[in-house]
Amino acid sequence: MSFLLLSARMVRIMSILSRGVSISVATIAIVYAFGYSNFFVTEYRSAAADLAERFIPLPELDKVDYDARLFALAHVNPSTLATSTATSTPRLWPVKAVYPKADAILPFKRIVAYYGNFYSKGMGVLGEYPTDVVLAMLASTTAMWTVADPTTPVVPAIHYIAVVAQDRAGKDGKYILRMPDDQIDHALDLASRVQGLVFLDIQVAKSTLEYELPMLEKYLKMPQVHLGIDPEFSMKYGNSPGTVIGTFDATDINYAAEYLAGLVRDNHLPPKVLVVHRFTQDMVTNYKNIRPLPEVQIVMDMDGWGSPEKKKGTYNRVIAPEPVHFTGIKLFYKNDIKPPSTGLLTTEEVLNLTPAPIYIQYQ
Repeated sequence: MSFLLLSARMVRIMSILSRGVSISVATIAIVYAFGYSNFFVTEYRSAAADLAERFIPLPELDKVDYDARLFALAHVNPSTLATSTATSTPRLWPVKAVYPKADAILPFKRIVAYYGNFYSKGMGVLGEYPTDVVLAMLASTTAMWTVADPTTPVVPAIHYIAVVAQDRAGKDGKYILRMPDDQIDHALDLASRVQGLVFLDIQVAKSTLEYELPMLEKYLKMPQVHLGIDPEFSMKYGNSPGTVIGTFDATDINYAAEYLAGLVRDNHLPPKVLVVHRFTQDMVTNYKNIRPLPEVQIVMDMDGWGSPEKKKGTYNRVIAPEPVHFTGIKLFYKNDIKPPSTGLLTTEEVLNLTPAPIYIQYQ
């Protein structure tokens, strides 16, 4: 084996290591030194030229690291599990779910997202401030979370409401306003400027996920674009948006997950993240039937507002007792500090929740 060929292969393997494969450089060097290169490559014969072609296998999920991070989020020491007895209180977290495909974001990184709509100053930070101010704030916030939990890298995100519930029926009678492409493209541009993710949020009102998701498919096919769905504005029983709190069933959430999974499989994408907003139990029914998939990681996001004590109470009453996959929490820059609140939840208070949220959203 020539030195030139060895170097070229080493470069290709190092590029894979940079994406997360846990194999030491020393191990690779030893294997190649002794000529066991077939451990790393697959060979076939070219019908056209009868030349050997070699390919590096795709990266594999580091299951040991994955499990360790889940236990850390649940504040569970795995070494104590062997001492638990049959009479112990059943442990809800971490959730036993299917392992994700390689290149999954969670729980290897924490997502810190800014939420809103560019047309509205009242729907969140994205529409309240100029672009440069928003990005500067987001950079400062992600840095704060990096300091708060140095063991978990932070990835910024733009969580944009792409389908907005309305108090009027509109032309199609669905009580929604779909954002034009140039607005969604602006969200993509903001995320690219911070090397971040995009979440497209859907408030279906009197429409359905089955009707709305295909309209966003060209964006959801992009590797950096993920999905949020809001049961609060799912008007299954004919009410107008804003008059009652809406609901999604497990069948709705599973539909969204399966839809995303199909895009991942068909377009060879990394796993998607599906965020489901929730602040009451009735907003999500039959949670035990929700099925995380290898291609889709599901986050139940507590998005109620109020004082730190109220938010902790809602999280512990609504999110923690009904485990699905991962958890998130929304922090409101304005509503969370209304009297008698003493201020926003701190990073330390959020990280001390059980389980610790891996998705943090600011509105």
